[in-house]
Amino acid sequence: MTAVSTPRSEFVAGMRDTIPMVVGGIPFGIIFGALAVNAGLSPLGAQAMSLFVLAGSAQFIAVGLVAQNVSALFIVVTTLVVNLRHALYSATLAPYLRHVKARWLPLMGFTLTDETFVIVFKRFEERGALPYGQWYFFGSSAVMYTEWQLSTLAGIVAGQTIPNPQGWGLDFAATVTFTGMIVSMLRNRSTGLAVIAAGGVALIANPLPNRLGLMLAALAGVAAGVIGKSLFREDHVERLEVSDSDVTLVPPSREVSHE
Repeated sequence: MTAVSTPRSEFVAGMRDTIPMVVGGIPFGIIFGALAVNAGLSPLGAQAMSLFVLAGSAQFIAVGLVAQNVSALFIVVTTLVVNLRHALYSATLAPYLRHVKARWLPLMGFTLTDETFVIVFKRFEERGALPYGQWYFFGSSAVMYTEWQLSTLAGIVAGQTIPNPQGWGLDFAATVTFTGMIVSMLRNRSTGLAVIAAGGVALIANPLPNRLGLMLAALAGVAAGVIGKSLFREDHVERLEVSDSDVTLVPPSREVSHE
């Protein structure tokens, strides 16, 4: 007998499936918290960045630029460019979430992380569009948001007592986690093109100052992914018709009517 999907069951499933990602996320957050206070941010400022920004790689870049006394405008522009990959994430998930009401979209955009994207996209690829897919998303993002806040707090405390956070060696766990995430996402040609473009530019532009290499790599990866999706026509996905009484999968060529 097939289990009935409910908002609660999807939320719990999202939490459960995301727990393995916490293993790599905790060291990442601890290092950020320690680096932030050592770069000159107050403990409150460091925690507030995790609370209201929620973008691990961008936060690391911002903290490094703060330590170099770079202008605020340059920091904002750099982190914005690095986070452009989230636009590609959103475009990838959008076909599976067409039925979601607009009021949920700002919260989903804010809590979208690399880890949540990987987990949610895998679920949608396996099962197609789900009537309560947004609750699976929120279950995943709730785990990652909570983990990021707690690990940042632990890093802030540790960073004020233990010197040289770069030498702790915790960044290895984050590297392994993100490598695994990338490998697991190499399922189509557009993704492979994005990885090759971003990786190549990152290597070539690595000597550039002020993390410009990462900015260029992010731009290259996003551009390659968008071009690849169009070039290889990889937007096919089953769509949902959601009404009060039933959920019906319909092919992309048919119009979807919402009762």
